[in-house]
Amino acid sequence: MDQKGYRRGSFQSATSDEDMLEIAGAPMDFSMADDDPPLDREIGGFPSYNGGGMNGTSTMMDFLEEPLPGVGTYEDFNTIDWVREKSRDRDRHREITNRSKESTWALLHSVSDAFSGWLLMLLIGLLAGSLAGLIDISAHWMTDLKEGVCLAGFWFNHEHCCWKSNTTFTDRDKCPEWKSWSQLILGHGEGAFAYILNYFMYVIWALMFSLLAVLLVKGFAPYACGSGIPEIKTILSGFIIRGYLGKWTLVIKTITLVLAVSSGLSLGKEGPLVHVACCCGNILCHLFTKYRKNEAKRREVLSAAAAAGVSVAFGAPIGGVLFSLEEVSYYFPLKTLWRSFFAALVAAFTLRSINPFGNSRLVLFYVEFHMPWHLLELVPFILLGIFGGLWGAFFIRSNIAWCRRRKTTRLGKYPVLEVLVVTAITAILAFPNEYTRMSTSELISELFNDCGILDSSQLCEYVNDFNSTKGDDLPDRAAGPGVYTAMWQLALALIMKVFITIFTFGMKVPSGLFIPSMAVGAIAGRLLGVAMEQLAFYHHDWAIFSGWCSQGADCITPGLYAMVGAAACLGGVTRMTVSLVVIMFELTGGLEYIVPLMAAAMTSKWVADAIGREGIYDAHIRLNGYPFLEAKEEFSHKTRAMDVMRPRKNDPPLTVITQDTMTVEDVETIVTSTTYSGYPVVVSRASQRLVGFVLRRDLIISIENARKKQDGIVSTSVICFTDYCPPLPPSSPSVLKLRSILDLSPFTVTDETPMEIVVDIFRKLGLRQCLVTHNGKLLGIITKKDVLKHIAQMANQDPDSILFN
Repeated sequence: MDQKGYRRGSFQSATSDEDMLEIAGAPMDFSMADDDPPLDREIGGFPSYNGGGMNGTSTMMDFLEEPLPGVGTYEDFNTIDWVREKSRDRDRHREITNRSKESTWALLHSVSDAFSGWLLMLLIGLLAGSLAGLIDISAHWMTDLKEGVCLAGFWFNHEHCCWKSNTTFTDRDKCPEWKSWSQLILGHGEGAFAYILNYFMYVIWALMFSLLAVLLVKGFAPYACGSGIPEIKTILSGFIIRGYLGKWTLVIKTITLVLAVSSGLSLGKEGPLVHVACCCGNILCHLFTKYRKNEAKRREVLSAAAAAGVSVAFGAPIGGVLFSLEEVSYYFPLKTLWRSFFAALVAAFTLRSINPFGNSRLVLFYVEFHMPWHLLELVPFILLGIFGGLWGAFFIRSNIAWCRRRKTTRLGKYPVLEVLVVTAITAILAFPNEYTRMSTSELISELFNDCGILDSSQLCEYVNDFNSTKGDDLPDRAAGPGVYTAMWQLALALIMKVFITIFTFGMKVPSGLFIPSMAVGAIAGRLLGVAMEQLAFYHHDWAIFSGWCSQGADCITPGLYAMVGAAACLGGVTRMTVSLVVIMFELTGGLEYIVPLMAAAMTSKWVADAIGREGIYDAHIRLNGYPFLEAKEEFSHKTRAMDVMRPRKNDPPLTVITQDTMTVEDVETIVTSTTYSGYPVVVSRASQRLVGFVLRRDLIISIENARKKQDGIVSTSVICFTDYCPPLPPSSPSVLKLRSILDLSPFTVTDETPMEIVVDIFRKLGLRQCLVTHNGKLLGIITKKDVLKHIAQMANQDPDSILFN
């Protein structure tokens, strides 16, 4: 594909997302009034681009035999032109198809080009699955390191350490090979001093892990913090954030994700795993010319990588594909659906081969329930949905308020101190309660668990009466003292998780929201489930129970309530529905529980939407001011294109370039005196008849290259955007022909076009700008930023305060 014939209309991102360190440290300043930031620095070192405009003309620049490096590429913090990128890919594909008929070599090249997408998906799945396995194993070991160490081998976690022990099943966690820190230092593990020492070591390890995580993020990869999903949604919509999916971000995010999860902070690894998988996809794109040189094609790959990320996070390949489709992707053609499915399959298979938890499952909290649910149980399930919606709306408002405070006050200047303070508070509050001391994944696993005869957990300390046992299933039993102790401990854990998560999400460490949200819902669900179970046991003669819950029967499954509660809270925070239900179904392997999950997920979405329309990721996109045009929202206001376009009344006239009368000096003056990303080209200033649109970046690169490489190009040389330039006197300097960088088919609307149609065009075609005409004459321009500002204005928000903060 690097042959000369294939170079027109393709994108080469040589530096691409690898210049992370130079860019990420700088603040993201979007304060320009135009769609793109100015291009005031040197052109050398930019990614190289080979190609003409959307018109697909094969005419090269007159002063060069080879295409110009850098023409048609995008600046950092710019929006890509979807239409132009797709047009170039069609040109490239058409050329390859035509050449495949000429020779066997060209035919093989055509076949390899068609197969490259599937090979890329295979590599993404293998790499994402391997990294997920590494993260799972490392996080499990380091979490246990806070409580003790294995004498048989320090690299074993608590569970693996006790596998070869001869202890009984009930004492399986107290094997002699595993020593707590008090046993190791003092020689015994009983007494107040031993407890204080264990407490102290737990807090110290937590602080060490979180300190190392935040220092690595701050020093090497500032983009590695947070969940990453809001930024990935923005990138998939066409925005460019160089370095966000680069090599350094991948390495640091992988390491610090393990450290952050191990520190015991109220965060999960599932959201960041999507970021990790997208980094893998972006880096592997550089192996294939088709994806390296085209930003739109690369975003199709990133959509599939996001599916692979969720696949390994939850062991849910189908849920991953639906998550990518429902939650993060902006452009999702059918071909991407198939490739996402394949990438998710390979990633799940790879993780299953690694078997990180030693139980042949892809996640720590896989469960199976065997008892059916009754129709009357839909009432508590819907109550859990209401709770999930209320919690989601409360969390989003509180977290956004706290993150805004962090951005606008001095608090944001001390990220290391903030992480250490939150870690210290979390560890000090978590250690005394065994349900907050354990990792959140283990807590969810415990809450999902259906109590069996051999379970030694406090949650399963029921009063046993085996005379009433029917078959293999344990009947509903009276709660013992252990269950009541567990109930108040879980109630305290619920209060802690609800509030501490608000301050944790958004700190300068990798932090996912799926697991903390599921933990809140699972605790609430288990509490309600046990309450229902005891109600049915003591009052089985009540009318609501008499038809289906006789004495000695196993009617209520508290673990099922925990699972439904987890789905409700996760749905309330993220506003997922279909993908959420499928993920939970794949987690449990129970088809018969789809209806309770659907009821809870829909209820939580309705309740949360009634309080606030945005999910947590959309709220963070708006907080950070990313130029994301939400495809799900309707624009219902009766405004017209002339109300939004620039220039407005009393503004200076629109800056334009004429097709064959301006000199190099005139154009350079326009470029240096304005910060616009591109300029309309007209026949003349008097007629204002539109010819096309030229990008500022392409102009600068073309003129600089012409000055260096074409003889006779001086400041007084005329620039010509047409095939035939007007005759000039013999003494005139050489003419600079720039027709090949001119977009001859820019999108135009008339001044009377309703804005709802304009907004739809921007959403569905991914435009950067649209020109406004009246009777064929150019009137003005509408950019993506103008559309976003107008939508904010119509929603009674300050357009300048929410954009590009």
